[in-house]
Amino acid sequence: MNLPKFLLKRWHGMHHVWAFVLMIVLTIALAWYEWIAGLAALVLTFAVGVLSLLAERAFRRDLKSYLGTISYRVKKVGNEVVSDLPFGILIYNEDNVIEWHNPFVAEMLERDTVIGVPLAEALPTWQPAKEKETLVELSIGSRIYELIVKSEERLVYIRDITLRWTTQKKYEEEKLALGIVMMDNLEEVTQGMDDQQRAALLSRVTSAITDWAQRYQLYIKRLTSDRYLLITNQMTLKQLEHSRFVILDEVREMTHEQKIPMTLSIGFAAGAESNIELGQWAQMSLDIALGRGGDQAAVKVGQRQSFYGGKSNAVEKRTRVRARVVAHALRDMIKESDKVVIMGHKMPDMDSVGAAIGVLKAARLFDKEAYIVLEGVNPAIQKMIEIIKEDERIYKRFITPDQALGMISPHTLAVVVDTHKASMVKEPRLLTLTDRIVVVDHHRRSEEFITNPLLVYMEPYASSTCELVTELLQYIHDRVLLDVTEATSLLAGIAVDTKSFSLRTGARTFEAASFLRRNGADTGLIQRMLKEDLEEYIKKAEVIKHAEIMYDHIALAVTEPGKKYSQLLIAQAADTLLNMTDVMASFVIGERTDGQIGVSARSLGSINVQIVMERLGGGGHLTNAAAQLEGSTAQVKEQLKAVLAKIEQEEGLFE
Repeated sequence: MNLPKFLLKRWHGMHHVWAFVLMIVLTIALAWYEWIAGLAALVLTFAVGVLSLLAERAFRRDLKSYLGTISYRVKKVGNEVVSDLPFGILIYNEDNVIEWHNPFVAEMLERDTVIGVPLAEALPTWQPAKEKETLVELSIGSRIYELIVKSEERLVYIRDITLRWTTQKKYEEEKLALGIVMMDNLEEVTQGMDDQQRAALLSRVTSAITDWAQRYQLYIKRLTSDRYLLITNQMTLKQLEHSRFVILDEVREMTHEQKIPMTLSIGFAAGAESNIELGQWAQMSLDIALGRGGDQAAVKVGQRQSFYGGKSNAVEKRTRVRARVVAHALRDMIKESDKVVIMGHKMPDMDSVGAAIGVLKAARLFDKEAYIVLEGVNPAIQKMIEIIKEDERIYKRFITPDQALGMISPHTLAVVVDTHKASMVKEPRLLTLTDRIVVVDHHRRSEEFITNPLLVYMEPYASSTCELVTELLQYIHDRVLLDVTEATSLLAGIAVDTKSFSLRTGARTFEAASFLRRNGADTGLIQRMLKEDLEEYIKKAEVIKHAEIMYDHIALAVTEPGKKYSQLLIAQAADTLLNMTDVMASFVIGERTDGQIGVSARSLGSINVQIVMERLGGGGHLTNAAAQLEGSTAQVKEQLKAVLAKIEQEEGLFE
């Protein structure tokens, strides 16, 4: 056996031992390496933690130092900002005493400090409200301030808005205002004049209008022989309103030598969203002025409608052309309708019922089904209705508002007589169920008007609505024959509104009465309608007994508290007072049977009682007006006296 083979055998015998030894060595080496690596990682982690802690402590120290510097700077800047703020800050306590304010407030009030001063003393024109947050404008000296009040925090922010306020005011003052001036009775004044006299009169009036326009820096443009366009701004319009449109008096006085003085009607408008709307407002204002009888100015600024003038009665139109045109239009509308429903005003009088019977006759002439809306009978028409009941053919045409609501259709013609206010008719809902509406009225037009009527016949010069309806009947059909009840009802309405033809009568009033008399109107029946009850007469005397005289020519009577009277009796008392010596106007205040306070006003013409009643929420004519108010007779008396005092101060009407 040679040595290599021997060694090889020995190696094969020992290789398991060496492998085991090698494995142990390797295991020990690996374990030692892992321990060394773990120790190194632990040392490294500890070192990183220590360094991080040291870095964080250094950062906190530097940050604290920096923040301290910032806090000081912010506090310093904050104090400077509060001191130099362009608005004020004010804090008050529960007793409304100022606890703190910034320098702006002291500068605003021109005092060193107002700390400890009550709000009522520092800001006398303002007191804190209970609302959580309120916005108040305050004038101090020549400056305007806006206060934002936070009541829960008892904190007030104050801003100077003088520049904004003056700019806005200037903007509003420079807004466009349009006006239309019209000679409202040119044809009546110049009737009978030759061309030379007419030209001379027009020249005088035109010169006066032009001088007035130059005086107020108005741009004036002549549109027609009797109409002018005016362009100005709202600031000038305010001046015109303050002057109460003196041109109205100037033109009337300069033409007083004429049989009929020349009068003007003026319509002005401002504050519309567009120029087109502004022009429509100006025309509408002129229409209102004309509808109220002319000789006045109607001004519409935004939602406000104001009236100036109206010192003279409406001039009676001598031509019946308009009556004929309206009659033909009404005839066509009746023919095109399926039926006709006629309404007067609440608490109807003889003029309202008589006019309704006249329109009923017009509908029957064309074989149309027609009805009169009436609910309840008041003392003013009680005797009239008793007489109408004797004519079954007419009385069965009276229906209640509920019955009218059940029969009206979009093709029904609704005719409103003796009023032009939707709120005054007995059933306003009827006017919403048809677009075919006709208005016939003799009252001066007010701001409230029935919406979009197809036909309007309003003539303030007329004595009554019965007079207007009587004229329409003469033109609506070739041959009109009235029966006794119809003619008597129409004549009764005229008689009541003219106080038996003693007031507000013109030539056309007597012509209408003559036509009715020829058609069988019975004056004896009218006397039965107008008869007074003895007990009612005694009540009227009791009311008159308490009358007092104001401004030397105005009689004012107030009924006793707790006693209720009919509106008819209150009106009759005012009529009776007007018959007293030196009395030019009378007012009677009384509690009505429905609980409201009624005011009846009468005048001989020199005092416009319509203006007085309009300021109390009522209306009517220059010589005959009324109002209904809530409250007590004593409260209404004080309101009326305040209105009379204001009118006397403004215009001196009662001198």
